Amino acid sequence: MNTQSKVLRWSLIIGIVIVLNLFFNYTLSLVYKQPDFNTYCPNTAQVIQANTQESCVSKGGQWNENTAYAPQKIETNGYCDLQFTCRNEFESANKNYERNVFVTLVILGALCVLLGNYLKGNFLLGQALSIAGVFSFIIASMRYWSNADNLLKVIILAIALIILIWIAIKKFKNV
Repeated sequence: MNTQSKVLRWSLIIGIVIVLNLFFNYTLSLVYKQPDFNTYCPNTAQVIQANTQESCVSKGGQWNENTAYAPQKIETNGYCDLQFTCRNEFESANKNYERNVFVTLVILGALCVLLGNYLKGNFLLGQALSIAGVFSFIIASMRYWSNADNLLKVIILAIALIILIWIAIKKFKNV
């Protein structure tokens, strides 16, 4: 096999890997919309003042006793974070969104790896799909990593390691 053919082959493989993962992610963003912070915490033209703990909590805020970090100098015993409730609702919705995106990308990646391993007739396409599946796992894990707890991180890494070892055994057992 000449050098030009190897370069062309790897160029096609890399192109398929990148475009397939872009396709997965952009299609997912069209089908499943990410929560918008402004939907949960709309910007209002007027500034709402809450100078007491009772008025703050009644407006969905959180009263903070420490005035050292108050956004403005006020003559009270604390300050009000009026976006506390809506921000927590947004963060919860965003965590659910990221979890669902993670699961979807892992499923799509697994399908690519499986399909890539069963395409015996077309080596190039089989390699490209297998690598694209692995990249889908990596992208999904990177997106969800900050939201996952430590046990889930260990499970994600264990599954990724098992899949990579399985691919190595299936693809390169006679090399």
